[in-house]
Amino acid sequence: MPAKMIHTMIRVLNEETSVNFYQSAFNLTIADKLDFDDFTLVYMSNEEQSFELELTINKSQTSPYDHGTAYGHLAFVVDDLDSEHERLISVGHSPKDIVNFNHEGKPLAKFFFIEDPDGYKIEVLQKMGRFR
Repeated sequence: MPAKMIHTMIRVLNEETSVNFYQSAFNLTIADKLDFDDFTLVYMSNEEQSFELELTINKSQTSPYDHGTAYGHLAFVVDDLDSEHERLISVGHSPKDIVNFNHEGKPLAKFFFIEDPDGYKIEVLQKMGRFR
């Protein structure tokens, strides 16, 4: 049986702020929460997939994390990008402008970026082509 990706982890400063963002922006809900002495793990997902986002909250961390130059972005796909862009604005988020991206003269992707409360970049793509 081939390997199956099950989650990705990001470190966040404030659990409540991050959970609220991912709930309102991407309809993710808490699938599990594990509290330890030094840190808390919050697993979030939705009905669209089994893949989870793991939020790690280190209790001693008091300043924002440095993302360095290695982090790229998370990506979500939606059925109606224009409506999703408008919805995010209406609930108080600040998505960037929508971009139409072509390759060799043909549409490859339609997307926008948004940042979570910790500054992680998230790409939101129109469901099309290889982005399903």
